[in-house]
Amino acid sequence: MQWTLVIPLKPLARAKSRLSDTADDGVRPGLALAFAQDTVAAALACPAVGDVAVVTDDVLAGRELAALGARIVPDEPRGGLNAALSHAAAVVRSTRPDSALAALNADLPALRPLELARVLDAAAEFPRAFLADAATIGTTLLTAREDAELRPAFGLDSRARHRASGATELPLTEVDSVRQDVDTGEDLRAALALGVGPRTAAAAARLLIPGQ
Repeated sequence: MQWTLVIPLKPLARAKSRLSDTADDGVRPGLALAFAQDTVAAALACPAVGDVAVVTDDVLAGRELAALGARIVPDEPRGGLNAALSHAAAVVRSTRPDSALAALNADLPALRPLELARVLDAAAEFPRAFLADAATIGTTLLTAREDAELRPAFGLDSRARHRASGATELPLTEVDSVRQDVDTGEDLRAALALGVGPRTAAAAARLLIPGQ
């Protein structure tokens, strides 16, 4: 099964506010872009992924991610994360109604293509499925086969919300790179320990991160 990934990205100027303990206002937009670039590049290198659609209104991010091969979908609803994902899913299926969809976080800078393939292959067994994040509270990936709607419920306690919505939780091990999103300085250190992509590595090298 080939998947279309839908990746949401808020305007870079407002991204990653919880990284303020590690990066100041002038650095965080560049870090958020680097996370997204490494995420998209790894996703496009995954053998289970047919294409990637990024939903964003950020001009710089749209240009840079399109250069990597992503399709850019404007965030027309401007109603938050779940509305953006539902809109992008509808745009994808308006031209390819039989697409298998997966919503993926944009802040997975350590993402490994083969680990992502393992997760997507496991998800193909279920109408809807999800993978919990490293903190076991949130969600980094939500899937919907071609015969199901995505029905995203990201946000606070999204692991519990996706489980309550009927999506199957994937109890996979050794897919740490797909679980390790980055919201805080501690998350960034964990991602660096796994091994991040080149753009995040370059951006992080300009920060003073204890233990790096």
